Amino acid sequence: MRVITFRIMRVFNYFRSSAAYRIRIALNLKGLTHDNTFVHLTRDGGQQFSADYRAVNPQQLVPALIDDDGTIVTQSLAIIEYLDETRPSVPLVPSAQFPAARARVRAISQAIACDIHPLNNLRVLKAITKELGASEDQKSAWISSWINQGFTALETELARSPQTGRFCHGDSPTMADCCLVPQVFSARRFNVDLSAFPTVVAIDAQCNEIPAFIAAQPKNQPDFEA
Repeated sequence: MRVITFRIMRVFNYFRSSAAYRIRIALNLKGLTHDNTFVHLTRDGGQQFSADYRAVNPQQLVPALIDDDGTIVTQSLAIIEYLDETRPSVPLVPSAQFPAARARVRAISQAIACDIHPLNNLRVLKAITKELGASEDQKSAWISSWINQGFTALETELARSPQTGRFCHGDSPTMADCCLVPQVFSARRFNVDLSAFPTVVAIDAQCNEIPAFIAAQPKNQPDFEA
């Protein structure tokens, strides 16, 4: 008798990573079952630097995804779009028949994932403290400055556009919300004052009433550390 072996998608995850947080939200919104491999970014000198993980992702960053057919995908936005294309139920990017909407969701996502987040990512913060000698106060000022600049532009876009609804684009969560919520979490973690960004805060609150977003929160992960 022929034996069929079923494989399952695997995600390389870390509870505090904003990029991994985006993927958790997307997977939850789509109701996709997966296994986690936890990669602790500070333990053992950074488990992302191990030879085993480098074989999965040469960038040595999380997240990474190995699909059930062995396909490896890295970079959080690429992973979300890959999931949208291979598991189109519960789309997170508007259909190709709506190119302007599609571009807007991508633009908001990239404004967060490419312009705000990298400047307060772990490896950048390590560089400005260990290599450039920044004090903790200077590091905090650096973080606050870049988040404020990014959120000022994001608030303007979200507040002025008729395409903004309960969420960043319309009344259903998209990839943009998968990016916004982790960045707001990060801002609060670093004690950034968000009072100047009421639309951003309101959308974050709306998202965090949804079970898929709640389940993705860092505190709800198996590898969570206080």
